[in-house]
This record gives sequence, structure tokens and C-alpha cells, in this order.
Amino acid sequence: MTVQSDLQQAIASCEAAKGSYAMMAQATEDQQAKQMFEQMASEVDNHIQYLSDRLNYLNENNPLNS
Repeated sequence: MTVQSDLQQAIASCEAAKGSYAMMAQATEDQQAKQMFEQMASEVDNHIQYLSDRLNYLNENNPLNS
């Protein structure tokens, strides 16, 4: 497995977690829990952005892609 494929897998896992948090936020009527799940989804967005930026960097700067 390459670093790129590991990053793609990590991004997919983060997207799945974000979707789960969003569903849990919608499913609860507890405002505190809703806010917590929304915050967790927002934090996962930051992780996804970091991982995506790293993947893009590797794809653009990998001599094997030339």
C-alpha cells in the first residue's frame, strides 16, 4: 500500500465519520448533544482538509507521476 492510498483510505474513513456525526446530530432532540455532534463533524472537516492537502502535495510532487 502506498502513502497515497493510505491517505485516500483515511479521507474516506473521515468522510464516513462525518456522515455519522451529522446523522446523530439530526437524530437527537438534545441540544447539547446536537451541538457536540456538529462540533465533532466540524473538527473532522479540518482533518479531511489536512489529509486532502497532503494527498494533493504528494500527487503533485511525486516523481513517479511524471
